[in-house]
Amino acid sequence: MTTVASRPSATVKPASTFLPYRPESAAAARRLVRDKLIEWGMDNLADDAQVIVSELATNAAKTGRQRRMCVTIRRHTPHTVRIAVRDGSRTLPVLIQSEDEDAESGRGLSLVNRLTHGRWGATPEPLGKTTWAELPT
Repeated sequence: MTTVASRPSATVKPASTFLPYRPESAAAARRLVRDKLIEWGMDNLADDAQVIVSELATNAAKTGRQRRMCVTIRRHTPHTVRIAVRDGSRTLPVLIQSEDEDAESGRGLSLVNRLTHGRWGATPEPLGKTTWAELPT
């Protein structure tokens, strides 16, 4: 009998949705992520995951150049959940380390970085990029 320990169970299906480049799309992205984590029995990750996807979707809404963004959540490994947002901008995100607690912008990726312990990034693609973040399960 052969087992593959590095792959999540076949019953753990990823979820994705296409959303318009609008600020209110962050709420739809949060619902998708929360609902999927509850389905997987990972309610304990929901709060952090919703903050992460909200930041990624908000950034995409500001920079998107196509008709819509794609938000995905999946079990990357048995011990990792990956949240990703694909948009139509080839401009890669930049982590800004700001000491200004009252700054109106620029702190989102710093928060993502803190919640994921630095496990996030962006992958350039021919028509944009995918920005992703991983949470340990």
